[in-house]
Parts: sequence; structure tokens; C-alpha cells
Amino acid sequence: MVQAIVIQFRRGKRTVTPRHFLIEIDGSDSREKATKFVGKEVVWTSPAKLQIKGKIAAAHGNKGVVRAIFEKGLPGQAIGTEVAIK
Repeated sequence: MVQAIVIQFRRGKRTVTPRHFLIEIDGSDSREKATKFVGKEVVWTSPAKLQIKGKIAAAHGNKGVVRAIFEKGLPGQAIGTEVAIK
């Protein structure tokens, strides 16, 4: 299991996609390393032990960040917290 941090919503200039999040993975610093995680399951656990699951969809940029799509949107408090990649 790999630890990662939720960075931000996937967004454009005027739009926010509520189920898509950008995730920074520990030890992943290039696009090639990030593409190895595509298809893996992501689990965010709330302080109340509620789990929201998602899936890594694609690499995002060239610095090892990935885009994850969750089954339902994460709350705003999830930004900056850890997620587990299985």
C-alpha cells in the first residue's frame, strides 16, 4: 500500500470537477512513474472512519501527479490529507 496526498480538485479556469482529484504520490517524480499507478484503487478515510473509494485514471503533467476519479465527491477538508493506494 502506497501513501499519497490529495492536492486539489481537477479544475479549469471557471469550472471544478467535483469527483476528480489530483493526487501526489510519494516517490513518484516523473510521468513514467505515475503511469504505473493507472488503474489502481484509491481509498480516502474520513476522521469518522467513512471510506470513499476511487480509481486512478491518468497521469497529470510531468511531475508524477495522477488524476483519481472517486465514486462520490470528497469534501473540501480532504485536500491536504492522505489517501491509500492499493
